[in-house]
Amino acid sequence: MKIRPVSAAIVVKDRKRAAKWYKEKLGLKVLEDDEEHWTVVGRARSGMRIHLCEYEGGRKPDATEADTGIMLVVDKPLPKVYKALVRAGVEFESEPQEAPWGWTSKIRDPDGNILWLVPEE
Repeated sequence: MKIRPVSAAIVVKDRKRAAKWYKEKLGLKVLEDDEEHWTVVGRARSGMRIHLCEYEGGRKPDATEADTGIMLVVDKPLPKVYKALVRAGVEFESEPQEAPWGWTSKIRDPDGNILWLVPEE
C-alpha cells in the first residue's frame, strides 16, 4: 500500500483575495473554485494542492481543533486500507464512508492530529 500527500487546507478570511495573492505573488494557478466551500490553488502537474477554505464570518476554527486539512491519497480501496492500518495500530477518527464526492476516512497521528485518507481517482 502506498500513501502520498496531495493537499493541505488553509483557513482564510476571503477565498477570492487569498487566491489572488497565491496567483500573483507565488505564481500558482487556480485549479478549482467551488463557490460553496473552497478554492484550490497549485500547479496542475505537481500533484500537491492548497485548499483555501473560507469559514463563516471569516472566523478561524478553535485553535484546539485537531483537523489539519492534510489529505493523503491511498492506492487501494479505502475499506482495505482501513483494515491494514487498524492491524498496524493506527487510530481512526472516522471509519471509511462514502460521501457524495467519494470515499473518505480520518486517522489520528500520535499527537492527535487528524489526517484525511482518500482513494486515488
